[in-house]
Amino acid sequence: PDVIIEAQFDDNDADHGQDHLQDTLTDDIKKLSLDTSEKGKAAGVTGVHRTKQDDGPKVNDPRLLPDEFLQRTAKVVYILEKKHSRAATGFIKLLADRNSELFKRCAMFSPVDHRVPRVYVPLADCPPDFVTKPEAYSQMLFICRIVDWKEDCNFASGRLCKSLGQAGEIEPESEGILTEYGVDFSDFSPEVLECLPQNLPWDISPGELAKRRDLR
Repeated sequence: PDVIIEAQFDDNDADHGQDHLQDTLTDDIKKLSLDTSEKGKAAGVTGVHRTKQDDGPKVNDPRLLPDEFLQRTAKVVYILEKKHSRAATGFIKLLADRNSELFKRCAMFSPVDHRVPRVYVPLADCPPDFVTKPEAYSQMLFICRIVDWKEDCNFASGRLCKSLGQAGEIEPESEGILTEYGVDFSDFSPEVLECLPQNLPWDISPGELAKRRDLR
């Protein structure tokens, strides 16, 4: 039924009448059906149409396929070293769904670095008036540290560590970068300070200067 046969005839066909045309069409249909069935038997399939997708290699064992047909996969089995400090600089805002239970417990932390995921942080870590005046903290930088990320959750869980100050100012931005990269910028300990000369002011002797490269 899916095959359309176009009959071509001349004046001679018209002279033989309609019966001759009907016989010609019948013979053509039988011949076409026989040719199709024979080809199907020769291919070992019946009623299956080949497509361009079937032109690839028919191999059940993937090890026998050429490399260009293989997509290599792997599985992480162990983490040797965590390179990221899991700390990020960003902003906090209220959740969009005000009727959810999560809205009463958490806020959303959006990192400045878009490579870091967004984080749920407890409202208890936020400023006391954050829920009533969230716009007052829209440009305030915070440090958040990721503590967990469950497999069935779209966002990580974390805790707010510190409020840095207004975004765009040098000191808050610098402190945020140092914290993200795990640089210890705290004050020197008393043990370190004891290594310095105690009698102030003090000068470097000319003999010591001669052995050094002056970078002042």
